Amino acid sequence: MADRHQLLTEQIPHLRRYARVLHAGRMADADDLVQDTLERAVNKWGLWRGVGSVRPWLFSIMHNLFVDHCAVRNAQATESLDDLPDAAHPVQAATQELHFEALELLAALQRLSVPLREVLLLVAVEGLSYTEAAKALGVPTGTVMSRLSRARSQLWQLTNGEGAQRPALRIIDGQRSVG
Repeated sequence: MADRHQLLTEQIPHLRRYARVLHAGRMADADDLVQDTLERAVNKWGLWRGVGSVRPWLFSIMHNLFVDHCAVRNAQATESLDDLPDAAHPVQAATQELHFEALELLAALQRLSVPLREVLLLVAVEGLSYTEAAKALGVPTGTVMSRLSRARSQLWQLTNGEGAQRPALRIIDGQRSVG
């Protein structure tokens, strides 16, 4: 088994990406959250059971720290896309249309409630299973599934117009697909 330092170091890019979106691209706040998460993980290392990936456990710590921080501030800060640092904008050179679509997606993500945004990021971006995301957030697996469904629907509506309907799911050769 890899040592603690290696296990934690490997997760830093994932933690930073998640923290940046939680903090609406505010790099200093995101870096503080990552630092606090890693510090708590080191101090509480004995609580990790060592089964499976350490990532869900770290996301759980980060989630709890973020919720505590929001409770203290008692408000969600939102920023204009013009106020986002350049690091929150797409890194890859893109056409003007793709750049606009990426900015629109970032804005739509920030309009989702924190619980929906967290589930969407953990499952769709970080690749956690429903069970791992449920553990990280301290909620039942069914709650993760329903939040993910609502997040995807709201994101679709936010990026395709308020009246837009998501395409219905249909079964094709025994697999689900959007059609």
